[in-house]
Amino acid sequence: MATRTAEIEIERLMTLHPKGFDLSLGRVSRLLDRLGNPQDRIPPVIHIAGTNGKGSAAAFSRALLEAAGYRVHVHTSPHLVHWCERYRMAATGGGRFVADDIFADAIQRVAEANRGETITVFEILTAVMFVLFSEHPADAAIVEVGLGGRFDATNVIRQPAVSVIMPISLDHQAYLGDRVELIAAEKAGIIKKDAPVVVGAQEFEAARTVLVETAERLGSPLHVYGQDFLAFEENGHMVYQDETGLLDLPRPRLPGRHQFANAAAAIAAARAAGFNVPPEAAAFAMGAVEWPGRLQRLASGRLTELAPEGAELWLDGGHNPGAGTVIAEAMAAQEERLARPLFLVTGMINTKDQTGYFRAFEGMARHVFTVPVRMSEAGVPADELAIRATEAGLSAEPVASVENALKLLRDTWDDNETPPRILISGSLYLAGEVLADNGTPPA
Repeated sequence: MATRTAEIEIERLMTLHPKGFDLSLGRVSRLLDRLGNPQDRIPPVIHIAGTNGKGSAAAFSRALLEAAGYRVHVHTSPHLVHWCERYRMAATGGGRFVADDIFADAIQRVAEANRGETITVFEILTAVMFVLFSEHPADAAIVEVGLGGRFDATNVIRQPAVSVIMPISLDHQAYLGDRVELIAAEKAGIIKKDAPVVVGAQEFEAARTVLVETAERLGSPLHVYGQDFLAFEENGHMVYQDETGLLDLPRPRLPGRHQFANAAAAIAAARAAGFNVPPEAAAFAMGAVEWPGRLQRLASGRLTELAPEGAELWLDGGHNPGAGTVIAEAMAAQEERLARPLFLVTGMINTKDQTGYFRAFEGMARHVFTVPVRMSEAGVPADELAIRATEAGLSAEPVASVENALKLLRDTWDDNETPPRILISGSLYLAGEVLADNGTPPA
């Protein structure tokens, strides 16, 4: 799985170019023009934006199309352990992460075309995606937005097969605005004239209104969750409904009731884009879908062996209040299935609403262990994060690492009590660390 040559190239680029976000399409457009505009030669695109759920929508979209026999490229970000995770290349029988030599060669060619000019590393890596996807045949490309939409480097796609906008909530306010309608306006930037639009389940009516009005203004065929399509649970199954009728499907493999709406958005997107996904393929996809680091059950690995015997370990990289709400609901559903005391092991970065995230778990979590996020310079110190958890009404204490938290729980656990449910959460950086330390990186 190692991508050593490619990662060396990326590390070199990171010493040459500024870190952080500088939202603009000018630099990436200039670079792509020098490369012959590969973004105009990639397969039909499912372009996905949103605050929460866009990764799940990408995973469901991939599962649906592959189950129907399509060859699919997938671009997501960020990665959890290896940079190659951002590029899943189409292959018979299911996509595979890009090979190191192919990845490194594309990085070198794109960097050479840039000629050392000012650009962000994300923009270079987005250009790499377009080069890779244009040079390797596929039937479809699923492209996840990095940040926002209007000025995200992926938004040089002129005419997607469908634009998908998943739930919008407050996140990245410094770049996108401090009200949901402002954030929605940025996400709506991926909507293109006359191209179909799927609007996923929206918590905020103000966000939904902005998305609908933008699509209507551009004459884009519109498919809105709760109006044109929806999904609900019935007799242990997921029922999908749109104007063509009903699909009776297995419950999605990804846990949490919110995944019904995410799966529905992906089905609506595939249909709006013109892909034929027969009912039996959709049923298979619900059981085949994978999305590491998002409510992922850790059943084995080095870290799981450190927890109290019989404990359940869950991992999730969600990191804003909206994500906290859906994760807490998923943990509540697990509690209904089997009652266990819930403990959080949480690390976060300083651009997130930490107290707002913790508030979703008030009255649910027995205790929080806060940990540093070693893979990010923006990590919140564990002692400061414990204060934020306390402000949200939770019992909390800082510890040195996830490993220390698990050992502390194991060493102090009363064997007469039901083994705990442990949720490691708060940052995708932390999720990546855990998967690497546990010996179970994405594959």
